[in-house]
Amino acid sequence: MSAVRIGPYTLQNSLILAPMAGVTDQPFRQLCKRLGAGLVVSEMVSSDMSLWNTRKSRLRMLHEGDPEPRSVQIAGGDAQMLAAAARANVEMGAQIIDINMGCPAKKVCNKAAGSALLKDEALVEEILHAVVAAVDVPVTLKIRTGWDRSNKNGITVAKIAEQAGITALAVHGRTRADLYTGEAEYDTIAAIKQAVSIPVFANGDIDSPQKARTVLDATGVDGLLIGRAAQGRPWIFREIQHYLQTGQLLPAPQLTEVEDILLEHLGALHAFYGEVMGVRIARKHVGWYLATLPGAKEFRSHFNRLAETQEQCANVRQFFSERHESLVTRDAEGVAA
Repeated sequence: MSAVRIGPYTLQNSLILAPMAGVTDQPFRQLCKRLGAGLVVSEMVSSDMSLWNTRKSRLRMLHEGDPEPRSVQIAGGDAQMLAAAARANVEMGAQIIDINMGCPAKKVCNKAAGSALLKDEALVEEILHAVVAAVDVPVTLKIRTGWDRSNKNGITVAKIAEQAGITALAVHGRTRADLYTGEAEYDTIAAIKQAVSIPVFANGDIDSPQKARTVLDATGVDGLLIGRAAQGRPWIFREIQHYLQTGQLLPAPQLTEVEDILLEHLGALHAFYGEVMGVRIARKHVGWYLATLPGAKEFRSHFNRLAETQEQCANVRQFFSERHESLVTRDAEGVAA
């Protein structure tokens, strides 16, 4: 695949960490970038600047120290508010503004934002023109294939986006009504890719190197957005990149490396959020990392009761130490047999 460009920026590769509220915070973005993502996108930030004074919002808008180019996603349903939010984020260091018209969450859609906007093509056009005019940095857009199965207007919205000056388009292969169920429709993404000349990225169900290859071949897109599959598995980016380049699968990371990555992630979460919030947010990440390991369920119910940074790290070390011992025992028994 040729190098992907977004405005003046050439990405290291065609794999992008999809923005996920409550997940793609700065510690996770930095980790995914180090483990092979070509671009990482911030959590969604509301375009309503009156909500920016909360601690949660302030942390979402810390772009200092983020891997470049720094892409920040904004959401809202009012063109002028979105334009003002875009300008403010650029002043705070954003180098790419991404507009969310893909999120199906009720609390976003009920405010006529996210994928709810796909119902109103005139408003889509107004928003895109306003945001593109407001900033000097590239503006990208994330959409779904349509509102529901009977109203798939992804191609129309893609053409509106191209004409408005959007520099790249990400398409989640489901309608708003599908939420995250069913199979992603790659044929619609392929049709959207054919309809416009700006870079198009596919999103939805890309959870393995082989699936990444299949989706690229089926859609002809310029890049892939990886979201839920990176939760607890940030090394998926290097695995996919290696497979796309060589056709070979990388061996799964050793337990020692998983432990090192997880402890690094915990340390970053605690440092970024402070102990109380850091400990709370760490719980879901630890659950994701350990989900496929034996004994994870029992460990998780114990881990979720821990309230201190040091306790969390010590318990993770203990968990991995026990896994190492059982592996060594099993290998020794195998040799003896």
